[in-house]
Amino acid sequence: MTHPSQARRGFLRTATAAGLALSGPARALAAAKAAASPDPWREAAAIARKLANPVKFRKADYPVTDFGAAPCTLVPVKAWISFEEQDTLSTPAPGAHDCYAAFKVAIEQCHRDGGGRVVIPRGDWFCAGPIVLLSNVNVHLAAGAHVYFSNDPADYAKYGDVDCGANGRLVVSRWQSNDCLNFSSMIYARDQHNIALTGDDWTAILDGQGGVPFAGRGDCWWTWKGKNATINSVAQDKSPNYVPGKLAQNQVNELNPASLSDVAPGLPDAQRRLIQGDGDKWRADDAYLPALSEAGVPLAKRVFGLGHYLRPPMIQLIGCTNVLLQGYQVVHTPFWQHHPVACRNLVVRNVHANSLGPNSDGFDPESCDTVLVEGCQFDTGDDCIAIKAGKNRDTQYGPSRNIVIQKCTMQSGHGAVTLGSEMAGGIERVYAQDLVFENRNWATNPLNTAIRLKTNLNRGGFLRHFYVRNVSIPNGVQTSPSFYASLPGSPIASRTVATAAGAVVTFDCDYTPRADNVRVRPPEVRDVHISRVTVGNVRTKDGAQASCFQAFVVLGPVASDYNGPAPAPAVLPVRDVTITDCDFGTPVNAAQPWYTYNVRGLKLANVVIGGKRFNTTLVA
Repeated sequence: MTHPSQARRGFLRTATAAGLALSGPARALAAAKAAASPDPWREAAAIARKLANPVKFRKADYPVTDFGAAPCTLVPVKAWISFEEQDTLSTPAPGAHDCYAAFKVAIEQCHRDGGGRVVIPRGDWFCAGPIVLLSNVNVHLAAGAHVYFSNDPADYAKYGDVDCGANGRLVVSRWQSNDCLNFSSMIYARDQHNIALTGDDWTAILDGQGGVPFAGRGDCWWTWKGKNATINSVAQDKSPNYVPGKLAQNQVNELNPASLSDVAPGLPDAQRRLIQGDGDKWRADDAYLPALSEAGVPLAKRVFGLGHYLRPPMIQLIGCTNVLLQGYQVVHTPFWQHHPVACRNLVVRNVHANSLGPNSDGFDPESCDTVLVEGCQFDTGDDCIAIKAGKNRDTQYGPSRNIVIQKCTMQSGHGAVTLGSEMAGGIERVYAQDLVFENRNWATNPLNTAIRLKTNLNRGGFLRHFYVRNVSIPNGVQTSPSFYASLPGSPIASRTVATAAGAVVTFDCDYTPRADNVRVRPPEVRDVHISRVTVGNVRTKDGAQASCFQAFVVLGPVASDYNGPAPAPAVLPVRDVTITDCDFGTPVNAAQPWYTYNVRGLKLANVVIGGKRFNTTLVA
């Protein structure tokens, strides 16, 4: 760890050397390079202009009531509304009219006619299956329209394109960035062009009923999360109705084979042992799928669905171009709220992503190119925004790039703007500006960290050219530290570095290292520039004023985690990072206001922490 006083001495040495190096011709060359460098914020503005009007539709409306849709009556139900809280919600009454067929026929007719708008009017509607978007169709929810999606997993294993026998009729999907055949999302599209999902306002609601108990049982979609492994988590300690011994995504599923040799017979024994690791934990669904990727098992053999516990995202769009998501609210989603994969020219505008269940990420663009997220509000049970790019060997869609995030507000969540953890294909040219991380639930369900990177020697990938400016965090972030367990022999002892929660800025290149058996892909992180972040204090339980536990944590890749063949690849430090014109408020850990490991050239310029101003360069 670099202490501020050590960093100051390092800065003086670095500054002197730099002054000598940039004399004469070298200085002229550096000036010429700087003049030739593009302005990143002009690039961001160009992306926003390009996406001002990404879709166009024929002027024709198709009310779903013309195709047999009918509203439903509601009854009260005791349901989970977060990891640990229950409340009385409304749910469609038993025997409610199912609008699945009407929605499907309306969309198909609109598509055949050349496109237009499929309108869901004001009222309560029950849908026991997915809404599948087709090219040139805008599915639009009027103000006051509330679509309740069935909470029966079997309804998302009925209508897919791939007949998987006892596992159901499934769809091509991605689950935490690995390809699979699985339950359909509630709203799904694949290889479509010029599509939209819109609402008049946030009274137009898409409801995944993620915390509503399955019929006759106390379990719900969220129960499938299983046990939470984060150490000292706040408001995220439990999965609803889960107790040890229940089947869940992280518990061994006897339907999965006893050995990878059963599905990958040509796999060398040494590689099989590395992928499986010790014991049979790899047979849990959430570990078995990444194992199939590492083993090179084709998609047709990666079958989940019925009998398995991988929850579908609420909205999943794969391989689509010219997409608009605008003006509605999403609540109580089984898993990630929005998961576009390999999409191009995508706008998410004025959407309220509002789900506090396990893994309820708000928006997870994966391997997408040219994306605008604007004017949205996020209140989530996981990351508000998390940019993804494949995991293990599933990198065929390439990197995520050219993404602009602006004029959004974030409340609860793990990270407000997050990159990773699934980023094996790389992330580049991301621009985040004019944001308010309000964190209004700071006392009970706080934002864990504001700006967050997650990767490790399994996820690998690269992050480069990430720019952040003009961020207000009036109520700070979580003021207590949360941790992940380190690997045996790591120089990073467990329960010592607050990478899971507690810092305003967290770069974690050793993210949950015990979760991945194969650790052979060191990440590369460089060219990150953060400016004008202002963090306010709150009064903690002991009466102190605090904004966070630490101002920032930059944990670079940990070389000792590597477990592949010799020679080991280079493990590069995090480098070329600037933090400029920021005020981080008052950290609880005043003695160590930051933590760095395997970092080169982290420059602080006019950075205020606990009332002290820092102009220095950190090397650790």
